Amino acid sequence: MTDPIPLDSVYDVTTITAVALSPDGDHAAFVARESSRTDDERHTSVFVVPTDGSRPPHRLTRASDAGSPQWSPDGTKLGVLAVREHDVGLAVTSGDTDEDGTEPSENGDEPKSQVWVFDLELGGDARQVTDRDEGVREFDWGPDGERVVVSARDPTDEEREYLDARREGDGPIETERLQHKADGAGWLDSVTSYLFVVDVETRESTRLDEAYGGGAYEPMSGLQPAWSPAGDRIAFLSNRTERPDDNAVMDLYTVAPDGTDLSRLTESDLVVGGAEWHPDGDRLAFVGSDPENSAVPGQVYVWDGDGYESLTPDLDRRPTRQAPLRWDDGTVLTAIADEADVRFVRAHPDGAPPERVFPDPVEHRTLQTFDLAAGTLVALVSHPSAGVDLHTASLADLESAGGDAFEALTAVNEELLDGGSFPDCERVRYESAGHEIDAVTYLPPGFDPDDPEPHPLVVSIHGGPVHYDVPEFDFEYAAWTSRGYVVVCPNYRGGASYGRAFAEELRGQWGTVEVEDIAAGIEALCERGWADPDRVFGRGVSYGGIAQGFLVTQTDLLTAAAPEHGIYDLRSVFGTDDTQVGLVNEFGLPWEAKETYDAASAIRDAGNIETPLLVMAGDQDWRCPPSQSEQLYVSARKRGVDAKLVVYPDEHHNVGDPDRALHRLEQLTEWYEKHDPALESTDDEE
Repeated sequence: MTDPIPLDSVYDVTTITAVALSPDGDHAAFVARESSRTDDERHTSVFVVPTDGSRPPHRLTRASDAGSPQWSPDGTKLGVLAVREHDVGLAVTSGDTDEDGTEPSENGDEPKSQVWVFDLELGGDARQVTDRDEGVREFDWGPDGERVVVSARDPTDEEREYLDARREGDGPIETERLQHKADGAGWLDSVTSYLFVVDVETRESTRLDEAYGGGAYEPMSGLQPAWSPAGDRIAFLSNRTERPDDNAVMDLYTVAPDGTDLSRLTESDLVVGGAEWHPDGDRLAFVGSDPENSAVPGQVYVWDGDGYESLTPDLDRRPTRQAPLRWDDGTVLTAIADEADVRFVRAHPDGAPPERVFPDPVEHRTLQTFDLAAGTLVALVSHPSAGVDLHTASLADLESAGGDAFEALTAVNEELLDGGSFPDCERVRYESAGHEIDAVTYLPPGFDPDDPEPHPLVVSIHGGPVHYDVPEFDFEYAAWTSRGYVVVCPNYRGGASYGRAFAEELRGQWGTVEVEDIAAGIEALCERGWADPDRVFGRGVSYGGIAQGFLVTQTDLLTAAAPEHGIYDLRSVFGTDDTQVGLVNEFGLPWEAKETYDAASAIRDAGNIETPLLVMAGDQDWRCPPSQSEQLYVSARKRGVDAKLVVYPDEHHNVGDPDRALHRLEQLTEWYEKHDPALESTDDEE
């Protein structure tokens, strides 16, 4: 057996998170996230690479975090959002300098995210375009390339006093909002986000008073401004229903660039996202989802000036969260989640049914996102043993050769991949309660699926639950497979990518069909001889943690479990997290549906727990508050079960800092080894 991959190699993983093609399709800008061992931070940088592969990627930003690259319409400039020190040129031209001639910091605070623009013809460093006290969240170029539209918070004087007191640490939290928390944003306030039009050269800014956001989901979605190619309209999202914090609606609006002529295009019946203008500027494509039922697949809609209708009403598959909508010769190209895979789909405004296009012959290669410009497509694809990299092809070649046409543009993890053994992948299908369930399975080095020996098994349970697993490059899985584990990711009922009926199976009745499907998957791998039934270990974040709560209270299949960032008591979590809209939509109000809430809470059966539990949480997680993990941990301890609680300070619904990411992976691996009977017997013999 090969040597296991060192766990601290997690520092060496580079992740590409976004890609943007230049208007002529000749260059791709992309964002890479890297970890620093020295300062325990993850940093994002923007790179540019020619799409003909004539030279390797060039790092454009180095000194500070940057992301959200967007090309100017003529392709000569690249705008980014970056958190970096104040631009000296901005301070000098505005006369805003300290007595010693240096530029001041923003109100003495850390720098905020602002729009910075690189002139790729002239070269040199980026120039700061915005100077918003609360920072800039999103931006888009105007078609003339001389202006940008940004979304930014704009507090009143009274709100500014409140924010200053809060940030200085001596002010109380005050709110009258129903949606009073959002994971990653913390406690919410009453500050409104507006659109501003900013002149790139003069930096003069105009607020569009009627173009403002709102709603329970705005902290997660943003306003998503999109300037029309014709230049006369700016599209954005907002919720202006009677009780915007009490529903998930996001409506699509447009406004003139001078702030006049506001128009609402949708009728508060959808959660809108990803609006994309037709090149003629007369139509808008967007994704619309059901605001009350997350099991209903989102659809591709087009607004044509008179109204909007779905182009994919019968597809029964949802566009993926990362994939954009792109117009191509009057059709809309996107990617859908389709039976534990991701496939390109072309939707037709003329009424023709959507069609799956560009089949990919490379087994287990999964599309994450893409961009399209001037007939060139760049895709970010993930492969369990080959990493995550950008690939490019012309649309013409994709039409004729499918995924074979792709050529790699990057190799961001080449050194890491060369230094370790990364897993093979197999799809396993098995029966559960009359349903065929699909599981993505990662195999250790030298594993022979046709002549196997039983291995320890890690059952990795996806979150959501309306989500799905696909074959992908995942360092955790590689770390465990290199240590002899089989890793299985069951796509249980309640998840996405198999249609609405499949997702509806779990709606409003957590702790039922997903437990059956995960249990059946464990049993299927044991029957195949792939897994040892005495060496089965749980892993899962968010709903993956929730599902483990049900597994350890309803079954004894797991040798040890490691639920992370989960919810175990629905009634007590209500109002303490940021999902009150979703909980009411799915379960009703807790004081009216007590039995329903209790039935979907693993804590009610905590007296059955016998499985050792490693319970993990972030102390600033407002999606699944840490008090939920405490309840599960204390319940296990009261039972006399071996249990450990790990809470990461200042972390949200994930673990961000590299040192903590390593600590988390070490804790999981050590927990499995501690409770592995095969290793215990080896220790006893020694």
